[in-house]
Amino acid sequence: MLPPFTLALTGQSLIHHDVRHVSDEGFTAIKELIQKADVSFTNFESTILGRHGGWPLKGAYFGCSPAVVLDSLRDIGFNALALSNNHAFDLGPSGVLSTLEEVDARDFLHAGIGVDASDASKAGIKQLGKRKVALVAMDAGPGPAMMYADNATGTRPARPGVNKLDVSRVFEVDDEKFMNLVSIQKTLLSNLMERGNYAQPDDPRKLTSPDELDFYGTRFRRAPVNERRIVIDEASLQGQLTTIREAAAAGAFVIAYLHHHHWEPDWREVPAWVQSFARSCVDAGANAFASHGAPVLQPIEIYRGAPIFYGLGNFLFHLPEGENEWSLPDIWKSIVATCTFDGNNQLQSIDLAPIVIGGEQRLNRSNYHERIFPVPASKGLTYSMLEDLARRSQRYGTRMVLEDARAILPDANGCSAEVPGST
Repeated sequence: MLPPFTLALTGQSLIHHDVRHVSDEGFTAIKELIQKADVSFTNFESTILGRHGGWPLKGAYFGCSPAVVLDSLRDIGFNALALSNNHAFDLGPSGVLSTLEEVDARDFLHAGIGVDASDASKAGIKQLGKRKVALVAMDAGPGPAMMYADNATGTRPARPGVNKLDVSRVFEVDDEKFMNLVSIQKTLLSNLMERGNYAQPDDPRKLTSPDELDFYGTRFRRAPVNERRIVIDEASLQGQLTTIREAAAAGAFVIAYLHHHHWEPDWREVPAWVQSFARSCVDAGANAFASHGAPVLQPIEIYRGAPIFYGLGNFLFHLPEGENEWSLPDIWKSIVATCTFDGNNQLQSIDLAPIVIGGEQRLNRSNYHERIFPVPASKGLTYSMLEDLARRSQRYGTRMVLEDARAILPDANGCSAEVPGST
């Protein structure tokens, strides 16, 4: 039997600066925690400006990084990177190729982008210590169709890009609202080709029912109740699950990763479709599931003995000077989650270490560009964060009992797990 091992997971790393020079004791303590784990995972929330060059494909929210930031991530202790996110294509295919080249040069386990769709959808597999570890990483958008990897056809070359979990947004509205939308389009003499021009970020989709309407790129469906829904394309879903099944069948410990920006109005809440998808990944053989996108900490669930981290928030969040819209304190607070598994890949415990990017004294100051690295939360803030996380995780069957800045999971679907916080 294999020996026990640990998996550390953090918030996303939107990193543009080399932080290897930072000598702060708190940051050093966090690095030591990450370095102790056998597998240490983050999402690299950027693209590399490297040998292949590239051009900005965005105005606002554009971000690229020099290759040296990957050395910073290695120095922190990370050895596994998800690369599928909304910044992965900010320099186009050139950035994708440079990123692949530079992460390979540093021997990261990685997944989520590729030279074409077949390559991008593959599991990254690497021997880490005595375990074969697989990472399956994808992005669900919304994003322009061109950012996603595509295979060559007889008339089109392949496109390097991101592994896509294909989803669509549907607004279900009652009959009165539906007919109002139909009336607006008739008044404006809209036609099918005109509406297709507005279909980005998704390519036009064929409507199959008179109860569906393409309203300039947004799908509306007539329904009894007004509701916003995210629908996963079945073929895309099965493709991702097949990759997970094959990696698990090959004897790998499988980490499934999802990045998306289909957030709830309250960012701290988990979209129902994400819970369903995460559970499907575990059913297919994933031993752990992690997600980023909403830049805040979301609940934790233990499903069939596998930890599901619905949103790990931010670990590094480098912003340019003058970008002041990220004032919500929750954006700067997260956790380092260290999961211990036995020789059969069964979850034994979870250790949660609350962190604050830039330190607590900066939380109410608008110096966001100066918040370069995380430090451990104080005992008081640790208790507050764990109490809040425990309350929100309870609806997912995760019961935590707080004792002296520690959270105990007395019964997590058959797995007893002790979750100590930072002191």
